[in-house]
Amino acid sequence: MADRDTGVEKIEIGDGAAIPVPEDRGLLSAWWIALCGTIGLLIVLPLVKPDPYADILRFVPDGILVTFEVTIASISLALVVGLITGLGRISSNRFFNLLASLYVEVVRGIPLLVQLFYIYFALGRFVRVPDIVAAVIAMAFCYGAYMGEVFRAGIKSIDFGQTEASLSLGFNHRQTMMYGILPQAWRTILPPVGNEFIALLKDTSLVSILAVSDILRRGREYASESFNYFETYTMIALIYLLITLVLSRLISTMEHRLSHYERR
Repeated sequence: MADRDTGVEKIEIGDGAAIPVPEDRGLLSAWWIALCGTIGLLIVLPLVKPDPYADILRFVPDGILVTFEVTIASISLALVVGLITGLGRISSNRFFNLLASLYVEVVRGIPLLVQLFYIYFALGRFVRVPDIVAAVIAMAFCYGAYMGEVFRAGIKSIDFGQTEASLSLGFNHRQTMMYGILPQAWRTILPPVGNEFIALLKDTSLVSILAVSDILRRGREYASESFNYFETYTMIALIYLLITLVLSRLISTMEHRLSHYERR
């Protein structure tokens, strides 16, 4: 994407999935090949070798449910934290701005795995919480910092004339932000939020170290009982890949509809 002021091409690389768009025929073709190949393997392997592939598929569905529960709860809380952080990053209040900026700088400088250990084990000495609650808090706390930058960029992308027009109509600054700026910024914010959703879903594999029975944890349990490590982790990888491919396509469709709506 070219910078409006300098004309320099920006390189945007996220932690989420590669989003297939019609303009990128190579990526779109690769998406279809990956999707068909993944679905094909998930069907063929259990048919050709029911033991252990079919047994694995019967063993992990509850882990898939837990993975989505953690992901949805974490992203919902991260959105709230991100909105507050984003508003703090653009605030004229120096204390609020510094606090939000410090949070972003510190959290983004610490690996997510370390944050999971810290909240569950280190802080667990003082306040013990259930493993799944600790996982959601850690994921939301980490991704809230990234969401804060997404909200900040989305809000800053709205022309300042919109704020001036709202203030001239008698709205105060809070009303201007709530009813004027955020609804417009949301169209810009939504696609990267979707990408962060996919990145967070993949990162939920880390919560298995806290004994949360997600997809990976269930796979590890099956592998430790059957010693079929190759088969188990092959199926786990295929399940994650299928979920990611489907979600990336949904985000691509959403982005296309949003861009079509903006052109109208």
